[in-house]
Order: sequence, then C-alpha cells, then structure tokens
Amino acid sequence: MNTKTKWRVAMFAASAMLTAMSAPTVWAQPIAVPPTHAATAYTRYELLAPETGKFFILYDITEYKSGATALFNPIRKGSVATGESVTDMATGKPLHFEVVTGEKARTTGYPKADLASDYIRVTLARPVPADGGEGRVRILKTYEDKPSYHLDGRDIVFDRPLGNKRNAVVLPVGYTLTACNVPSQVTQEADGRLRISFLNNTPAEAPLKIRATPTPGFTGGKSSLAKKFGERAIQTRDIVYFLRPPETHTFDLYHDYTEDKEGVGQYVNVVRPGSEASNPSARNLDTGETIPAQILKGAQITAAGVHDHELETITPDTEIVLFKFKPLQAGESIRLRFSETYTDPGRYKVVGDEMVFDRSFGRAINSIVLPAGWKLTNSAAPVEVSQIADGRTRLDFLNPRPDETGVLFTARRVP
Repeated sequence: MNTKTKWRVAMFAASAMLTAMSAPTVWAQPIAVPPTHAATAYTRYELLAPETGKFFILYDITEYKSGATALFNPIRKGSVATGESVTDMATGKPLHFEVVTGEKARTTGYPKADLASDYIRVTLARPVPADGGEGRVRILKTYEDKPSYHLDGRDIVFDRPLGNKRNAVVLPVGYTLTACNVPSQVTQEADGRLRISFLNNTPAEAPLKIRATPTPGFTGGKSSLAKKFGERAIQTRDIVYFLRPPETHTFDLYHDYTEDKEGVGQYVNVVRPGSEASNPSARNLDTGETIPAQILKGAQITAAGVHDHELETITPDTEIVLFKFKPLQAGESIRLRFSETYTDPGRYKVVGDEMVFDRSFGRAINSIVLPAGWKLTNSAAPVEVSQIADGRTRLDFLNPRPDETGVLFTARRVP
C-alpha cells in the first residue's frame, strides 16, 4: 500500500519564542498512519454440511484511499462463489456490486489487479473522506472449495492459508475440535457450534489446518463464563501514539473504535491516573464530520449525568473525555476517531540519554511513532518495526491475548 498517495505529512511548531534565549520546540504533527487491508479486515468462515465442501463467509473490509469510490475483493482461485451480497456498514444499506475480470478491475479503480483473477467490485456509498477516512463494507458470500474443506473418514478438515490478521472459523453443529495448528481462542456459540478465532501476528499467511469429529450428544448453550470469552479477533479498538520529545513526557494519540449498538450516542474515554489529557477532538471516519468533545472531572461528570461501564466510582480526581454523536438507528454503525494529547511523566521519560516508554496496552493492535531522530534500542515485547512516510520509526505491537500486554522499550537519539 502506497502511503504517499494516501496520507499527508505536516509539521508544526510547539510554541513561539518566549525570550531571545529560548528556542521553540518543534515536533512532527500526528498523521494518519495507514493500516493495511489485511491488518483490519475480519473474516468469519461458517462451515456448512461437510459433503458439500461449502462454507459461508462474512467479510468486513475497509477502503482507505482518500476519494476512492470503489472497493475490490478478489475471488480466490479454485473457489466457486455464490450468493454474494454487499452492505455499507455505516448505514446497513445494500451496495451495488458486480463481478469483474482482472482487466476490468485495472481500468475501473484497481490498477494493481491480477489479470488472472476475478474481483467483486463494490460501489461505495460515498467517496472515502480525506485525511484518514474509511469506506467500510461487509461482503457475504458462499464458497465451494473441496480442497480447503472436505471429509477425511468421519472427520472434517478445513485446510486453508489465511492472509488477514483477524479470522474465525465456526464448526458445524455437533462437531468437536480435535486439532488446530494455529494458537486460537476456542469459544462456544449460543447454538452450540464451536468458534476457532485468532489474530495472525506474522507478516505471512497463517497456514490454518483444523480437524473436527462428529460427537453425538454434543450440544451447546451459553456458558456461565460467557462474558470472559469475548472474541479478540473481532475487536475494533486500535490506537496510535505519536511521541513528542521525551523530555516533555507528552504524546499525541488517536484511537479508532466502531460502535454498532442501537441507541448509543456517546463515547467515554477515562483518563488513566497519573496522566493528563488535553486537546481532545473527534471525527466520524465514515463521513469526515467533526464530533464535539469535552473534558469533565469529578463533580462535572455526575452533573452531566454521564454513565459508562468504566465509571464504577467517580472521585474528585476522576477525569474523562466525553464525545457525543447522533444516536445510532437499527442496522447502523459508526467508525470513530478520538484524538488527544497526554502528559505522563511516570511512563514516558528520559533516563540519562535514553528514552524510556513503559505502558500497558489493552487493545489488540497498538502502534507507536517515535519522535524524529530517535531509534529503537530495546523492546521487551515482540514488535514490528517500520518507517512512515516522513522517516520516523513506527512500532507495531499486536496482542492476540484477551488481557493487557506490558510494553517497555527504549530508544536513543541518532545524529
């Protein structure tokens, strides 16, 4: 994905010169860090009757190219697709689509299309907004692919490399899992089917192979611990930190989140103890529209009548950032981006000549952009390292576990 055509890079001064002896601090402005389709897409495979070799697919995918009016989904070679339908995830309304050849895909919006492949070409509900906007699409279809899904004696085998980061496979009713080669969450759905779900934390396709066997009398029901078994792969909360020079103890951030519950019209971000939030702003990434934001503390939260599951106890020191938007109607969802500036001297600082960042992350996908001129020297947690368009170092921490991961790293200034 060519980031230079998708995202703008800007610079701004931190402050004006206050005296003749004080020079302004300058840092690079936060910019939209483009994810990849594979990183944000979610695919759910529901295995149908084994003898058919068919599976139903729910595929959530996003187009990020500013101004784009179409999205292209390749039809995998060797698979026969039927029953396709496409909806706009923001409104829940159907979208126009057609199956096109690779040649036509190249001339109608996807110049890198494989000439040997066919594509589902989706006409988006609206052009993708500039500066980090998104065009979110849900594709439903059924594939027939017996090499990928077949019987082996009494057992069923699902053997298919998966390139997306977020994936789930649902077994037919009455089957129990006997083998899975990719570390995965295993959870039972309300109708008794088992769901095998995982985040792929490698840059390659996950060579998934599942084996399951029919088990008479194996039925389902909601577990008494169901709340503890939330599916990690389907979570939509991602965050990007832009570190200012470490002596400021300050970083800008934005976190993206999809809300899809009918009637919800607000988001509450609880500020961690020891941190101080400022400069809140928010956008609807589906439309590009601005969303109002305000910081409330202590009694202000109670007076405003704010209720949220994370606000178990409100003390005089409790601080939140409140974002309000139009309550969702049935079938709608909204992709939100919240931006803030945090100061946290306890977790982001300088020790000697070394930057130290020590903070726990609860989200599945977390990215950090170092200040210009700083390079990574140590990281306790596994990290993917790259550069963004303006040359700054980007660190990506993918956490497939349902709990927090401790991110401790150091960096040094390079001349």
